[in-house]
Amino acid sequence: MKIRAAVLEQLGAPAPYAQSLPLRVQEVELDPPGAGEVLVRIRAAGLCHSDLSVISGDRPRPVPMVLGHEAAGEVVECGAGVADLRAGDRVVLVFMPSCGGCMPCMEGRPALCEPGAASNTAGTLLSGGRRLHAGGLTLNHHVGVSCFADHAVVSRRSCVKLGAEAEGLDHAEAALFGCAVLTGVGAVFNTARIQAGSTAAVLGLGGVGFSALLAAVAAGAREVIALDLNDDKLKLARELGATATFNAAHPDAADQIRALTRGGVDCAFEMAGAIRAMELAWRITRRGGSTISAGLPHPDRRFSFAPVQLVGEERTLRGSYIGSAVPARDVPRYIEMYRRGKLPVNRLMGERLTLDQINLGFDRLASGASLRDVVLM
Repeated sequence: MKIRAAVLEQLGAPAPYAQSLPLRVQEVELDPPGAGEVLVRIRAAGLCHSDLSVISGDRPRPVPMVLGHEAAGEVVECGAGVADLRAGDRVVLVFMPSCGGCMPCMEGRPALCEPGAASNTAGTLLSGGRRLHAGGLTLNHHVGVSCFADHAVVSRRSCVKLGAEAEGLDHAEAALFGCAVLTGVGAVFNTARIQAGSTAAVLGLGGVGFSALLAAVAAGAREVIALDLNDDKLKLARELGATATFNAAHPDAADQIRALTRGGVDCAFEMAGAIRAMELAWRITRRGGSTISAGLPHPDRRFSFAPVQLVGEERTLRGSYIGSAVPARDVPRYIEMYRRGKLPVNRLMGERLTLDQINLGFDRLASGASLRDVVLM
């Protein structure tokens, strides 16, 4: 079938993207779903910093590629072997398919699925196939989703079926649960397992960082400190429950936070994907505390620390990928928390754009001022 999709032909286009047009909206041929795959009508797709990192070249991926990885939509057709979904089912798409048979999957850690990671890196679906074509070329899939299009073929294992908990949830809000909410909330609940009465700091208030802040508040942290370079976002953080806010560019921010918390926070969450943010998160973590990163800086960048601190202060440094999530379990849980008013992710919604406005949307994202902008198909 023929679809409209935003194709990234090369990495490293200069900003402003509204002028350089790294994403070209064009007609693309989409093959039917293969065995274990699903054709999804995309209704909404979120613009995430991980997409921006591919455009800029900070997160190298094979091109040409149909970009996009955070989406919600409806099942149109199921390939052979897919028995638990049917046409009309609402789904959230997740960017790490899980095979169910590798060691991480069998340990209950599908976010670390080995075949899923390999297929994502190669630009294929979990099956190893590619279903996108244009101009005589086969196009790559972005982390198994490629949702900047009106339709997508994805692995069944990239879909979370929405049930009664999602009634009344519009597509734009539902899309956020595929990445921003899953990653940010999961970093707090699954990776850090933060406890009531603890102290937390969140560095970087994008969709993921704000979701982590909401989760820390919901978990009952007595201090929730927000850091960002944008004062408007810090204002919103206070409205959403942050007990203190700091502009991360302030030269005394670390000293002030350590003084406020009498030595540092129990958990510092780095969500900016920047080395300076990682360094600051490490500095404000207390003795015996945890520094957790869900940011994705350029693979050539390095972060250094004194190993004696790690041992002598019993510090923990951890990564959190897709919020250490079990998506089929966590997406419905987080949606139910939203419905109960515990995770007001609707406050994180930014502009609603058309597919033809997508390059402008990435200019907004690169400016650091936007919230979670969503493309409606």
